[in-house]
Order: sequence, then structure tokens, then C-alpha cells
Amino acid sequence: MSIDKTIHNELKALGNSEYAVRMQSYFKTGKGEYAEGDRFLGIRMPDLRASIKKYKHISIDDAFEVLTSRYHEVRMFSLLLLVEIFRNANDKDKKKIFIGYLRNTQYINNWDLVDSSAGRIVGAYLSERDKKPIYKLSRSKNLWERRISIIATSCFISNNDFDDCLKIAELLLHDKEDLLHKAVGWMLREVGNRDIAVEERFLKKHYQQMPRTMLRYAIEKFPENKRQAYLKGIV
Repeated sequence: MSIDKTIHNELKALGNSEYAVRMQSYFKTGKGEYAEGDRFLGIRMPDLRASIKKYKHISIDDAFEVLTSRYHEVRMFSLLLLVEIFRNANDKDKKKIFIGYLRNTQYINNWDLVDSSAGRIVGAYLSERDKKPIYKLSRSKNLWERRISIIATSCFISNNDFDDCLKIAELLLHDKEDLLHKAVGWMLREVGNRDIAVEERFLKKHYQQMPRTMLRYAIEKFPENKRQAYLKGIV
């Protein structure tokens, strides 16, 4: 039996149908919703993460084969596995994972899949390289590729490198998708956690044009009086 089949069978055995129904609702899989048609097995994250240890030495090609699964948690398993392989890989294999990731974004199609992997693979690979790929992603018609572009900057932020986050945030300032508003606001908040002056310079320039959700996420940890000043437009 192939590694792909073996992993599918083992993960299916961990599923819970009642939990799967709840997850399908939580992740908006109904008609016209952002994850329409996505299918869940009902596996809890601790169980999924525990399963990674057994397979962390499989090939990169096999890990990407698992990513093509119809089941959300199996795709998550693949991404967590790729993050683990990437962490310990040589430069050649890191490049292979990075390229494979960008070639398979059609399977990285929900916010949790993006958030668990974009910073740790795309951001980590580009940390000391040309950042052009994330700017290309920021202009994509695909919601999830645009989310990858901003979440990838989390790796740069953790190294106190804020420029690309702020530039991508500016490019996505007028995006129509609420899931992008949340992601951009979150990354701006992460900038502020490390350098509040940098975040506030950005906010004072843009807060009156920012979508409300983006602004609320960005100022979530501000003192209440300052938070209210931004919300009321009196900064």
C-alpha cells in the first residue's frame, strides 16, 4: 500500500462524524460560502499533530501527494508535515518545498491551512531572499494566495523586519474580503507587539480608509482610550 493510502486510512480512523459536522459549519463549507464543498473527517488538532511524528521522514514528493486529498484534515496533515520537513531540510530541499507549495495553492484553500504554513514555509524561505513572490501573490485573484502573501510576512516580523508586511498591508488595504481584513489587521498587530511606533505610523496614515475589521484587529491590544480614539476617528 502506498504511503498516501496508508496515511489516509490512518487519519480516517481518527475521525468523528459529529465533530466533522461542526467543523463544516465553523469553516463555512455551505453553498456560496468561502469554503464551499470542503469535506471534514472530524479529527482534532492534537490527534493530527501526534500523527506527524510517525511520518516526518517521508519524502517531500509523498508529502505533497497527501496534500491533494479531498479531506481538510488530511491537507492540514500534509502542510504540518511539510513544515516539519522544511525545518530540518538542506537548502535544496527547502527550495523544493517552497516551489511545491506555490504550485499547490489550490489545495491550501482555507484560512487555517494558510496560517499554519505560509509563514513557516514561504516566509521562512524568502527571509533572506528576494520577496517578489509574495508581491505577486498579493495581486492574485485567489483569496487564499492573497492571504498567503500577508501571513508569510509573519516570519519577517518575528525577526523585526517590518517593511514587507507594511507594503503588503498597503496593497491589500482595499481588498473586499473580510478574511483578508482580519489577516492584515492581525499582522499589523504583530508589528505593534514588537514596535508600536512603527504600527502607529502606518495606522495614522491609513486608519480612516481601513476596513473596520482590519482596524479592529490591528488595535485590539491598544489601551481602551487609544482604541476608542482610532474607532471614532479622532486620533
